[in-house]
Amino acid sequence: MRTFLITTACAFLLYLLLTTASGPLFLWSKEELIIGAIFALIVAAIVRKIFPVKNLRLLNPKRWFLFLAYFFGIFLPAMAKANVDVAYRVITGRINPGIVRISPNLKTDLGITMLANSITLTPGTLSVEVDEETNDLYVHWINVKKEALEKIPRDCKYVCGKFPDWARRIAE
Repeated sequence: MRTFLITTACAFLLYLLLTTASGPLFLWSKEELIIGAIFALIVAAIVRKIFPVKNLRLLNPKRWFLFLAYFFGIFLPAMAKANVDVAYRVITGRINPGIVRISPNLKTDLGITMLANSITLTPGTLSVEVDEETNDLYVHWINVKKEALEKIPRDCKYVCGKFPDWARRIAE
């Protein structure tokens, strides 16, 4: 029941957020609120088994602020730097692609997912597979450095920088 109520509340808040500018002065009409509540109940009935109760810790505002700090302070600058690096490599032809295995030592599925998505969204890298037994990631990297190959499984800073540390702070 608790999961159903939380899912309903999240779906209703998302509906309100998406329909904010539909009424005068950012207000919703009574009919819109009723339709939003009905949609939220339907969504909660469908996905209540998918929304895990153990991840309610993500509703903690501290984790949201950590995520915003990660997104704007770490991820976006790394993405901008990677865009410039990929453009340089495409223009000059200095590409040394390969697939490397990294061991980020993340314990939760959310942490692994967050790291894999961050790697994939960064130009020049692509998360290919996750080893479910060891939580190691296989990453296609546009510029595999030979000196980094000896250190990569233990130290993944060459491939993804500070992403694993932040994923651990936010998700675990």
